[in-house]
Amino acid sequence: MPRRPETDGPRAVWHRTAATQADPVMPATATNGALTVLRRRIATVGPLTMADYMAEALLNPAFGYYRRGQPIGAGGDFVTAPELSQMFGELVGLWCAQVWLDQGRPDPVLLVELGPGRGTLMADLLRATRPVPGFHAAIRLHLVDSNPDLRAEQAMRLAGTGAVWHESLSSVPDGPALVVANEFFDALPVRQFVRHGTDWAERLVDADPDGPGLRWVLAPCRGLATVLGLPAATTLPEGHVVELCSAGQALMVALADRACRHGGAILVIDYGDAAPSGQPTVQAVRGHAAADPLGQPGGADLTAHVDFGRLAACARSQGAAVHGPVGQGVFLQTLGIAARAERLRLTATPTQAAQLDNALHRLIAPDAMGTLVKALAVTGTTAPPPPGFPAPPGPLQG
Repeated sequence: MPRRPETDGPRAVWHRTAATQADPVMPATATNGALTVLRRRIATVGPLTMADYMAEALLNPAFGYYRRGQPIGAGGDFVTAPELSQMFGELVGLWCAQVWLDQGRPDPVLLVELGPGRGTLMADLLRATRPVPGFHAAIRLHLVDSNPDLRAEQAMRLAGTGAVWHESLSSVPDGPALVVANEFFDALPVRQFVRHGTDWAERLVDADPDGPGLRWVLAPCRGLATVLGLPAATTLPEGHVVELCSAGQALMVALADRACRHGGAILVIDYGDAAPSGQPTVQAVRGHAAADPLGQPGGADLTAHVDFGRLAACARSQGAAVHGPVGQGVFLQTLGIAARAERLRLTATPTQAAQLDNALHRLIAPDAMGTLVKALAVTGTTAPPPPGFPAPPGPLQG
């Protein structure tokens, strides 16, 4: 789903530190129907949490960013790893096939992708796994996506696969499942809390009283911090930010519960941190460049870094085993991306070879996606460890 400006290596993170009750106004770049709807809602219920604002801007049936258009690719707002190179989807496919083999070849097995974009990853996955005996015969393909334009492109790319589409995970049937979520969790709405003075305040979205747009404001939490499990504000520096993604946590709880009850595995690949940095990470991308998150709701991609530590804790709360997170570079290199690139070079033209080298660098280099993007896998505790995650070092032998 959400993604990067095409020209970026690591994503440019929007940084702001709240030091006053109301942040400076961030005027809208255009007055549109979305602003009218949002300002009317604010007039009725008061300032919106960042999560409510993100949910409206991304998923509102009338103007939500993910409800219309083709945001991915050179003609859109961002590109994803599968769009950079076929190698990404191929290796994710071989990961799925190996997990299926290691777990005893369950038949049927659900192959589920959350936010499948244009269907590129899944098409590469299926092509790469065709030689695996019995795998395709066992697969029941399920895609979770709310964008009708992208669903149409997915249907074209995946014709003949028997794919079934869903608005949410809740309608995907039970059973052993291989779930792929590439750049999905970072599109889920977050609430943002700022250490302000001696306590926590929540950053909210309010109507700009001096113009047609929106602005950030801070509101005291008044005991909400304890309910949400925020740390004591006085233990952290002024301006420290905590972002909470309740939708992502609930989704991981559901996925981990399914894995423990029915078998299979979940693979999450996304921009994020093993431990939060204390900095705000919400950003907007439009036309392959950073944009004002409040400037044109519904007209730009909105994302926030994934807190992999919280996702891991949610999975473990259901009794699941967690593997990683590791950097995408480590994950792909462990799966053999260098050998795959070398094989593709054997039949590549000089131009194709240069494109291949550029894509490989962007996928695995620490100064591109190799470190900032991370991979995490979740399985039942009795399942074999999945590939791509180096085993932690054992005890020293005396």
